Amino acid sequence: MNSLGVVMLVHADLDRAEQIARHWTASGCPVVIHVDRKVQNDVYSAFATACANDPLIRFSKRHICEWGGWGIVAASQSAAEQLLYSFPNVRHVYLSSGACLPLRPIPELIDYLAERPRVDFIESATTADVTWTIGGLDLERFTLRFPFSWRKQRKLFDFYVRVQRSLGVRRKIPEGLVPHMGSQWWCLTRQTLSAILQDPKRKSYDNYFRRVWIPDESYFQTLTRLYSTHIESRSLTLSKFDYQGRPHVFYDDHLQLLRRSDCFVARKIWPRAERLYQAFLTDQASAIKPAEPNPGKIDRLFAKAVDRRTKGREGLYMQGRFPRHRKGSALTAFPYSVFQGFAELFEDFEPWLANTTSACVHGHLFDPTGAKFASNEATTTGGLSSCAKLRDYNPEAFLSNLIWNTRGERQCFQFGPFDTQKICSFLAQDKNAQISVISGAWALPLFRSNLNFADIRARSARLQQIESKQLQALATARSGTRIRIWSLAEFVESPMEYLQVVVEDIGITQPNHLAEAPKMVDLTGFGKFMKNLKNQGMHPYLVGDFPEDDIFGSRSKTYTKPYLVQ
Repeated sequence: MNSLGVVMLVHADLDRAEQIARHWTASGCPVVIHVDRKVQNDVYSAFATACANDPLIRFSKRHICEWGGWGIVAASQSAAEQLLYSFPNVRHVYLSSGACLPLRPIPELIDYLAERPRVDFIESATTADVTWTIGGLDLERFTLRFPFSWRKQRKLFDFYVRVQRSLGVRRKIPEGLVPHMGSQWWCLTRQTLSAILQDPKRKSYDNYFRRVWIPDESYFQTLTRLYSTHIESRSLTLSKFDYQGRPHVFYDDHLQLLRRSDCFVARKIWPRAERLYQAFLTDQASAIKPAEPNPGKIDRLFAKAVDRRTKGREGLYMQGRFPRHRKGSALTAFPYSVFQGFAELFEDFEPWLANTTSACVHGHLFDPTGAKFASNEATTTGGLSSCAKLRDYNPEAFLSNLIWNTRGERQCFQFGPFDTQKICSFLAQDKNAQISVISGAWALPLFRSNLNFADIRARSARLQQIESKQLQALATARSGTRIRIWSLAEFVESPMEYLQVVVEDIGITQPNHLAEAPKMVDLTGFGKFMKNLKNQGMHPYLVGDFPEDDIFGSRSKTYTKPYLVQ
């Protein structure tokens, strides 16, 4: 009779459970199976009858097992007691489930444990050392009461927790116990396990843990510390969990991954993973070479999976996951540039920028009449239409799709208070956005227009109000969003210097200062225009302190080529 016994907790897929149980017993390991009492009696009877011809398979008293409830601990206790009583030669008891799959030959596990006859393998850490608890319930698991099911009675569960917190209710932890937590899948020596099950204080310990939240992760983990002489705080079972605490399920395409782990047992295996069951149950001799279990080999892959599950791919939206703004991930897939006021200040700014940077430069993508794509195209990469109605139905998706479809190529577009504003907060929150603003540049088209001055004054007031809200939104932008803001008066004083900065922000490094720049619009008379607006009761403060002497107007006439900064 071998020295290893197995307790198996089963609640579904009984055909697989029978296959796994017979695999254990084929190597001489006795198995005591606990079947959840929620399984129908006729199904249970058929399962017990199918296993009856194997003398090493026994069945224990049945309990109702609910996630987070006491039933799982009670099931483990009953099965373990029967195993220790029925098989006195067993030295180690391995707790597993019907979804656990041995990855290495059973004799290797038997030999491994025989070399460590006094070692208890159970993940057991204090609440201060645990990082996987969710919802703030770490030490509170042991000091509050949890009579309601978290899954079935969520509102009652949360309400009762809040009430206890507000009233300052605290349960007394039994004297001598230091709460520990860890994986429920353990392998304990007979000496330690029997000490737990036969402790004179067991009744009081059981009563206490009945109202602990998820006691299967703390009962044995805590009590083992009272009796064990040598604990290795780790589980011999490979089990991985996602960020919500749900176990990862292994499928057929995880075969090579499981082999690399060198672990003895893995859970949770998909019951229809035929390739896994075939590989590990019938061809184990060539499956894995003897080695120390090392689940850390695949931890990095699982960490990437959790990261992808919680954050997704930057700029890619799907029905199952939208970007979480608070998580620090970009909302689009690639850096892009937004220019406000440049097309109003410079003639042919868009072709100049495209020629200087080799970027794809669009006009006003959010123009109320429709998106102004580069080269005045009706559609662009990915089949995006310039139709304003389609774009404005979901402007965030429109921009995200544009950047996703053209990732790898820098996209630039114009924006301003004339445009549809629904996209403004999105731009402020996207760390891939590089936003350059010349505030007050909206006054230039009005200055050059042929409108009545009363209409100009009204439109100026409205546009300034819109731009002011834009700047407020940018002021609250998330960290990582690159924003540069100049007033119109500030920018025209040193346009070449600021254009150099803008080009370098895009990622184009010039060996020297820019040799060419777009021609600035004629500003002759603009200073007097600003004065007239002020005299009419509209204060264009976002334009800045613009001089009235036409100094910038004369400069724009004098230089047909850009001004060079010496």
